[in-house]
Amino acid sequence: MDCILGLNFQAEEIDPKILNKNLQGILDFFISDVNAALEKDPAAKSLVEVLTSYPGIKAVLLYRIAHFFWELKMPFIPRYLSDVARNETGIEIHPGAVIGSEFFIDHGSGVVIGETAEIGDNVTIYAEVVLGGTSDEPVKRHPTIGNNVVIGTGAKLLGPINIGNNVKIGANSVVIDDIPDNSVVVGVPGRVISREGERIKRIDLEHADLPDPLNLALKTLDERLAQVEEQLSKISQK
Repeated sequence: MDCILGLNFQAEEIDPKILNKNLQGILDFFISDVNAALEKDPAAKSLVEVLTSYPGIKAVLLYRIAHFFWELKMPFIPRYLSDVARNETGIEIHPGAVIGSEFFIDHGSGVVIGETAEIGDNVTIYAEVVLGGTSDEPVKRHPTIGNNVVIGTGAKLLGPINIGNNVKIGANSVVIDDIPDNSVVVGVPGRVISREGERIKRIDLEHADLPDPLNLALKTLDERLAQVEEQLSKISQK
């Protein structure tokens, strides 16, 4: 049956020590994920609540297990588990993605993380975030995310770009270029508006610097009225 389906479950012999280490890794990573949820979400009231009621936690646990089988080069099982997670939680994480510790998906419906995505430690993402690819070739085609990164609701990060450490990406931003460390990004396309804690001023991003169209119109009207009054004054003096 395996041959008929194109599957081969005869995996290479695995060193028991490596197997035990990888299994322990699943547990260690998942514990860090749960702790991250408890620390980052003020609505989290208890460990039981997080374990049973948080779709992001369920999706990440299934991803950790699926990734374990992916690393063993097992067919079918990793993708099946990721499909179970998607149907159960609305969160799609490819088992080939590499994700560090303390990973938290908050309100995760619609999240998509592609096969070659790489995510560092202490990363938080919100609903509708997509780490998408821009190539149909079997190459690195998804983003690499650094440590201590927050990605806001609806943000789209596309292609094999690099996002640095300590970066915040605003809701609904579309990021298609590399982002340096310690940056804040907003907009479509995503632009760095703050770096190293200092705001980068741009007339199209600084709302306080934008001209007020009503004030401009009133100023123009005042100037025009002044011209008319001057002309009338000259006429009356003749």
